[in-house]
Amino acid sequence: MSRFQQLRQRLRQAYETGRESVRAARERERIRRAEDADGLIPEPEPVRPADDGALSTTSRDDADVPRALRIAAAWSWRLIVIGIVGWALLRVLGAVRIVIVPLLVALLLAALLAPAVGWLLRARFPRTLATAVVLIGGLAAVVGTLTLVVNQFIVGLPELSSSAAAGIGQIQNWLRDGPLNLSDGQLNRYIEAGQSWINENSQALTSGAISTAGTVVELFTGALLVLFATFFFLRDGGRIWRFLVGLFPVAARWRVDDAGRASWLTLVAYVRATVLVAFIDAMGIGIALVLFDVPFAFPLAALVFLGAFIPIVGATLSGAVAVLVALVDGGWVTALIIFGAVIVVQQVEGNVLQPWIMGRAVALHPLPVVLAVTAGVVLEGIVGALVAVPLIAVLNTAVRRLARRRPDPPSPVPEAVVVRSTPP
Repeated sequence: MSRFQQLRQRLRQAYETGRESVRAARERERIRRAEDADGLIPEPEPVRPADDGALSTTSRDDADVPRALRIAAAWSWRLIVIGIVGWALLRVLGAVRIVIVPLLVALLLAALLAPAVGWLLRARFPRTLATAVVLIGGLAAVVGTLTLVVNQFIVGLPELSSSAAAGIGQIQNWLRDGPLNLSDGQLNRYIEAGQSWINENSQALTSGAISTAGTVVELFTGALLVLFATFFFLRDGGRIWRFLVGLFPVAARWRVDDAGRASWLTLVAYVRATVLVAFIDAMGIGIALVLFDVPFAFPLAALVFLGAFIPIVGATLSGAVAVLVALVDGGWVTALIIFGAVIVVQQVEGNVLQPWIMGRAVALHPLPVVLAVTAGVVLEGIVGALVAVPLIAVLNTAVRRLARRRPDPPSPVPEAVVVRSTPP
């Protein structure tokens, strides 16, 4: 027998031996399953916990506590921790409010001026030059408007003072001859009480003036920081955002970047819609003031425009100032007419402009808007009311985008189904 035949025979024997072992193993497995089916070998009993409600407990004492109470306690201590962290965060933000508030205002201004910078960039302007031109132009417009308003107030102040004196005289006559029927002695006592209150609180008023001087310094510092931050937000906003995204883990960068860019678009849309609504409010009330020859028509219209940046309540309060000026200058009839014009403008804003313009830009229910404005006034006054609603809108967009799942990448097209545009 040759060596090749011997090797072939050994391979065949090894193959047969392997087949026999496999057959034996299968037979043993079949017998075991049959015995299990006949009940000869009982199945092991599953280990059951003593109490199904105690699956998350570590001791028998916790298992004796009702499950609802355990869940309530777990929620309670977690909410307490979140509340303490939130309180500490608010304290830290309050300590650096002189930096945080100007940055928030700068973001609003950057969102307002960003489209103009984009237009200049598309016109082949260098980025730094485009930012400087837009910022200087916006600053010139604000300074020019304020100068015109102050000049009109200075020119019309003597006439308004005489009208106010006449109005106070009319109020005194109404208190004396009206339903209250007050005597001259009672009126004098009330006037003397008011003067004595002013004399007694002169120290508080003086300290308030001193604190106001400190506030002026803070406002000047904040204004410089707003201009500085707005310039760099407009010029280097993209690079700043890419740096911030790079601080996050790699797996979370795409989600943070998507949420941030969507939030920025929401902020830009909110500012555009607010400017449009404020302009329409100012035009409506300003036309009414001009038609009835109320003094300071342009300054009051500018005040309405600025007040409209505080949703729901801003334009109403600034409109109330216009009504008071109309009352002092033209009497009750003119004041009632201006009051009706303010009400009509507010109804048009609330029922037409806000749902149509603002609803497309920012999908927010009126309830969180009112709550945000109230909380902003309590925390930071006028500035808090100004930034509260855009902050809520940005957070709403960011949370929605962060909770969204990452879209799956498109599957590659098999090479066999690719249609060639040219013959092979």
